[in-house]
Amino acid sequence: MSKKSETVRPAFPGRERPLLSYGIEFPAAAVHHITETFRASRVYVICSGSLSRNTDALDRLIAALGPENVAGRRIGMQTHTLWSEVLEIVKDARNVKADLLLTLGAGSLTDGAKITALALANDVRTADDLKSLAQGPNRRSEILGPSVQIISIPTSLSAGEYSDFAGGTDDRSRRKYSFQAPCRGPQLVILDPDLVTKTPDSIWLSTGMRAVDHCVETLCAVVGVSPASDKLAERALLLLVPGLLQCKKTQKDHDAYLLCQLGSVDAMAACTSGSVELGASHGIGHQLGPLGVGHGETSCILLPAVCKFNAAYDANRGRQEHVRKLLIHEPAVLGVLKERSVDIAKADLGDVLDAIIRELGMPRSLRDVLDGLAEHSLDDRWCKTNPVPLKEKGQVLEILEMVF
Repeated sequence: MSKKSETVRPAFPGRERPLLSYGIEFPAAAVHHITETFRASRVYVICSGSLSRNTDALDRLIAALGPENVAGRRIGMQTHTLWSEVLEIVKDARNVKADLLLTLGAGSLTDGAKITALALANDVRTADDLKSLAQGPNRRSEILGPSVQIISIPTSLSAGEYSDFAGGTDDRSRRKYSFQAPCRGPQLVILDPDLVTKTPDSIWLSTGMRAVDHCVETLCAVVGVSPASDKLAERALLLLVPGLLQCKKTQKDHDAYLLCQLGSVDAMAACTSGSVELGASHGIGHQLGPLGVGHGETSCILLPAVCKFNAAYDANRGRQEHVRKLLIHEPAVLGVLKERSVDIAKADLGDVLDAIIRELGMPRSLRDVLDGLAEHSLDDRWCKTNPVPLKEKGQVLEILEMVF
């Protein structure tokens, strides 16, 4: 058997960083680049709780790095990157004098690392300190850029690893804040399709639809688009949709997982190139997120509806039709439409996306995500102090069903 070789290239055309690595197992890639590219020796690892509990991924990584080179570790972060957890990591990383942050997991960890690196550079110690780095009226006039580098090994397709922006939620207000320049994303992203076959479908496929959302809202945008952004989004879409449908069928097709990973890179490149202005699927989704709905799930729920809304007002009908034709000429999509008895001649883009999302088994309405919203609500202290204390998910669902 021939030895695998690593591919290393810039993730985006015309930009030196972030670098993209794939082709070899993630522990070997991490060791090589920590030693040779970044010359770091005090690595702080932020690892997904589920990966740590259910796989040997963290053990393999630590063994490859050498325990003496791992200055500290954080196991698990809640979704939406809570400030309280970020501040814990900042304190820990400062105490151990970390010179590189490495994330092993999904997007919340990556955002956590971005905010941590920015906070370390600006001597952040409290939530109010952190708020002074976020976008808003109280933002500091002078903010230093991070000096601690980040490597990410992602296990989802939300593609936040390729952005210099980060989102974090203030526990006190439950409001999500944006951290922008001089915030900086990972300088290296390591892709390993063998690792991500262990990601649950609920996360892999929903975040894949988030990447599809990047493509569709780029291709359907009416401000800031260019031939370059369109080309990237088209290529990404035709990697992602067939790849996701194949991943749904089997977890053994590693090529399909890698196609999805590479598609998510092009999707992010498309929507961040130039000055593309995205739409309401992203906009409303940002507000649904802190309410307990996953980023990927917001795209599954909102994207077809947003497409139909815009088409009804004849805002971007021509661009939507172009995307519809791209999709219906893809054999995997055509097969789904036929199996689901969708009239291709009458189906608009929203209908095509609806069929794809349903085939992936993802939620299609807010009612579909009530269960998760109810479960997350039980963690809020005010639910516990309600005149009728909310201790069971069924109690929260009873209330939510009333408002629906």
